[in-house]
Amino acid sequence: MTGARDPIELVNGVPVVVAPEEIDASNSGWLHAVLWEAADRGHGTFVVDMTRTQFCDSGGLGILVRAHNRALADGGELRLVRPTSASVLRVFAFTGIDQVIPHFPSLDEAVVPAPATAPQPPRPRRRPKSGRRTRAHRPPPDPSAG
Repeated sequence: MTGARDPIELVNGVPVVVAPEEIDASNSGWLHAVLWEAADRGHGTFVVDMTRTQFCDSGGLGILVRAHNRALADGGELRLVRPTSASVLRVFAFTGIDQVIPHFPSLDEAVVPAPATAPQPPRPRRRPKSGRRTRAHRPPPDPSAG
């Protein structure tokens, strides 16, 4: 959020977004826009550096989860550099985000692709079924049987 500086920097070819100190209603829209811009640039995998983040509200958590889901759908992944704030770490543990989104202790580790976390091809999306539920197909009753 600093002047004309690009909010997305490439580190070892991986887009990195430095999260603000506080993620709340006043700036979650900015974070959403920047993460989607990183995804729109054609990079499947990108990093959010949260080492400076001291507070993250539910809106911020939702943005991280949506960005993570989008990255997976695009064949990449969202990676987090762990926040140093104990309160943010507790929120991550309480909500389970620390079990869902890959996180790393340092930026250097987050930008190095690991074989187990290398981008996978996109999974096919399931089509929604029609609005009507049906049971196993049964032939219509025979009108002459009655």
